[in-house]
Amino acid sequence: MNARAPAVGLRELLALAWPVVLSRSTQSVVGLCDALMSARLGDEALAAVTTGAINLLSIGVLPMGTVFIVQSFAAQLYGRGDLLAARRYAWYGLALAVITTVAAVAITPWLGAGVAVFRFVPGVQLAITDYLHWRFWSLGAFVAMEALGNWFGGLGDTRVHMRASMIVMSVNIVLNWALIFGHLGAPAMGVKGAALASGLATCAGLAYMLAAFTARQREIAGGAPIAPRLGEFLRMLRFGVPNGLNWFMEISAFTLFLNAVVSRLGTTVLAAMNAILQVNSISFMPAFGIASAGAVLVGQAIGRGDRDDVPRLLRLSASVALVWQGGVGLVYFTLPRPIMSAFAAGAGSDELVRIGAGMLALSAAWQVFDALGLTVGEALRAAGDTTWCMWMRLASAWTVFVPVAWWVVNVRGGGPSAAIGVTVFYIAVLAMAFIWRFRSGAWRRIELVEPEA
Repeated sequence: MNARAPAVGLRELLALAWPVVLSRSTQSVVGLCDALMSARLGDEALAAVTTGAINLLSIGVLPMGTVFIVQSFAAQLYGRGDLLAARRYAWYGLALAVITTVAAVAITPWLGAGVAVFRFVPGVQLAITDYLHWRFWSLGAFVAMEALGNWFGGLGDTRVHMRASMIVMSVNIVLNWALIFGHLGAPAMGVKGAALASGLATCAGLAYMLAAFTARQREIAGGAPIAPRLGEFLRMLRFGVPNGLNWFMEISAFTLFLNAVVSRLGTTVLAAMNAILQVNSISFMPAFGIASAGAVLVGQAIGRGDRDDVPRLLRLSASVALVWQGGVGLVYFTLPRPIMSAFAAGAGSDELVRIGAGMLALSAAWQVFDALGLTVGEALRAAGDTTWCMWMRLASAWTVFVPVAWWVVNVRGGGPSAAIGVTVFYIAVLAMAFIWRFRSGAWRRIELVEPEA
């Protein structure tokens, strides 16, 4: 066991958090840029690009959520002082990214049939299928970026992922402008161009991260071989897959909510809901950065044998996230129309702003619950408490959120406000459950990494 490190406070949390905040925010800008530029092509293009991106995330979140656990292993091993073991977990994450690439290419021919199940209007269905066909090939690159970003973060270096994300954002903006509208000699590809631009931009960011990872490996081990261990890879999957399923089941439930519930309210409501999700991703990602930084500190504290400091670290990160999300909610409640006006273009834009402004104002209610659920959930993940979180999210998403949303909107005839209200209820239930789990102390008995010999 290492000697107890000096207590960390707000300064150390923010030093870790601000690069993660900027990194996650730039990732959100990619989605927001896709939405804003595609909105100039009309409501169908906006609905297709945003819904296609969410459908992509609903599938990719399984491997992506799985490699989040790389951060937990890296942080605990860093706290223990075993950097050679920590290095191996980066390679295990990259191996999963390769597997993801092979699987994504293999299932691409069947994406159209999957989209057809939800019976969108013909124009939206075709555009969503086109988007996924031109974007799916880059899913493995996105997972690889997450694996390396979480590995660097676990070691206390959150700036590498930030720089890579800024590269992705910058390249995406330029390629969107060129490929959607046909500038710089490129063909005007519309929705397909938005998908291709995002994929190529992801590859550019990954190239930077691979170069940084190669340099960091030399610092840790020189030319020493990697010496992978099957037992460690399986251990990563043992704790990582529940974390991936944790996110997968929630995103899948929300995707079903969009495809089978919100879409029944009409294309304009679907476009408004997806625009709100894009706006909320800007507020969610900084909060996620704060929660992720808190999780790094939690993991490092556990690694050095200082579990009693974990509650204090969680209170610190939760307080900062609450201040941020509370401010965001206030902006949503007071300025919904100016925000939604950014998505107004073409026929039906006035209706989009009117409906979307009301929905956005109501969404202010979920910001506090989101901050609590996010920070506590990330702390539990850092401790390795991923299986319980998976089952809790499964129960709340599929026995509370989806059935209640279907009943309220499709059976009782609730409109856009009802759809937002059900979402607020679900996020509140999940946040309270995570808080109860942390207070139970069960996370203290979990051994994520193997005990030292």
